[in-house]
Amino acid sequence: MIILAGAVIGALWGVYLAKKRGGSRLDMAQYAAGSGIAFALAGLIVTIIIHRIIVG
Repeated sequence: MIILAGAVIGALWGVYLAKKRGGSRLDMAQYAAGSGIAFALAGLIVTIIIHRIIVG
C-alpha cells in the first residue's frame, strides 16, 4: 500500500510542478510519470525497511 500511495502522491506532485512551471499537458504527463516512479521507488524502500524490522 505504501508503494501505491507513493506513486499516486508522486504523480499528483508532478502535475502540480508542471502546472506551476507553465507546462503543457504532455509536460504534466511526463512530470507525473517521473515523480510517480520516484515516489513509488521510495515507497518500496520504506516497505522493505519496515518489513525487515517487523520480521527480523
